[in-house]
Amino acid sequence: MLTLHIGADQGVLVDGELVAAVGPAAELEAAYPAVRVRRWRGTLGPGRLHRGPLPDAPSARERVHALLRTGATAACPEHLADPELRTAASRNGLAVADRDPVLAVGGRADLAVFAEDGACLATVLGGRLVHRRA
Repeated sequence: MLTLHIGADQGVLVDGELVAAVGPAAELEAAYPAVRVRRWRGTLGPGRLHRGPLPDAPSARERVHALLRTGATAACPEHLADPELRTAASRNGLAVADRDPVLAVGGRADLAVFAEDGACLATVLGGRLVHRRA
């Protein structure tokens, strides 16, 4: 299913778990009038790479979810060395990487939406909405 994520003036068209198009929101809306649209009140872009240790929480799953709430779509491998953390990251779709994520056509649809104050409004991993601020 195609989904068009729109934030501020930027759009990302997602097909399954991949990025199908990136560009100005108005152009993508005109080119794909029949797709499902998610409008976000913030700036849309690639997710963040979390470079430090994961936040403290009672379980590995909650530690990973704490990252998703910050807009992280990837974490450095050295901080996911614990098998429970790596399993929780894998189950949630969090990428293990050592460089900043990018939004590119044909790449995995890992994106985030940020408010003006820098707070994360939404996180998408592999085309799947995994965090949305209420």
